[in-house]
Order: sequence, then structure tokens, then C-alpha cells
Amino acid sequence: MFTGIIETVGSIERVDDLKQARGLRIEAPAITSSLSVGDSVAVDGVCLTVESCDAALLTATAVAETLERTTLGERKAGDRVNIERAATIERFLGGHIVQGHVDAVAKVVAFDARAASPTLVLELSDDVHQLCVEKGSIAIDGVSLTVARKSTANRIEVAIVPHTIAHTTLASYQAGRRVNVEADVIAKYVREFVRQEKA
Repeated sequence: MFTGIIETVGSIERVDDLKQARGLRIEAPAITSSLSVGDSVAVDGVCLTVESCDAALLTATAVAETLERTTLGERKAGDRVNIERAATIERFLGGHIVQGHVDAVAKVVAFDARAASPTLVLELSDDVHQLCVEKGSIAIDGVSLTVARKSTANRIEVAIVPHTIAHTTLASYQAGRRVNVEADVIAKYVREFVRQEKA
């Protein structure tokens, strides 16, 4: 489990294209010294397992299912990624419950990080859009955010504060960028419960 509070922005040092998988070597010295082999880590909101780590680098493998459902298949050497270690009882839950299980890839419709009040506009799949509510939680590339407005055109608007722009990869977002989206887990369970009741 994660919280959506990004701990560091790492840099992909190398990508190894494997048979139906991708090996990722990520530079993240701010957290690697505290990681162990087998730990879970969220990379742009995707839960991966640490396979090796040292003072500066960690390695992990994204399997076929992950590559199909996320943007990790598009990432390349030099790309910056949001990173968060798994939540523990020693750390406060500062964002919301994030599983690291991406529901869909969304498209950035508009965003200007230099605006007086930066607003991220996203176009979502029908399935994920149905799970959004105004003032509800959503994770974008692993960042815990709040839905400011929801429209009927499969779009949502999210107000972005300066701290988030300064400490995540959101500053680089432009129209057309594809991002990983995880809907609120509580909303997903409620929808499934309602479906079963109607069946």
C-alpha cells in the first residue's frame, strides 16, 4: 500500500527490453539506502518489486500485464519518474490509500505549470470517469490528488498546488501526455458491491 505522497523524483538510468517484460534501472539515491530486495516501490504509481539496490540505484522488472496497463512501456533512459516507498505504520498516511494498481492510462488535455492557479485537465476512460467524484481522491502517476471538477465529457479537472509541481514530475506535463491513473479504491469496492446487489 502507498499514500500518493511522492518521496523523490528518480531518473531512469537504463531500460532493458526483455521477452514480454522490461527491466528498469532507476537512480533514486534519496531512498535506495533504505530499500531491501523484495520491497515494494511505486514508480509513477505502478507497484514494482525491488530486485536489487545500492546507494544510488534500484532495479525492477515490469511484466507484460504491467506494460499493457501502464505507461512504463513508454518510459526511456533519462525520463524522470515519481517514486514512493510502501507505507508503514511508522509513517503517517498523508495522502489517500493507493494500491499501485493502475486502472487505466489517461491523456492530459491541458496543463500550464506556470499559471497562477495551475489546473490539470484529464480525459479518462468511461470506467474510471464513473468512479470519480468532486472532492474525491485520485492518483495520477502515483501522486495523490483531489478532483476539483468532473464534466460529462469524460474529463476531470484537478487543481495543482506549487509544492506538488516542485516535488513531482507534473511540472513537465503537456497536452497529449499519457499518465497512469488509479481511481479511489473505496469507490471501486462500492461499485462492485452495488453491481453484485443488482445481479
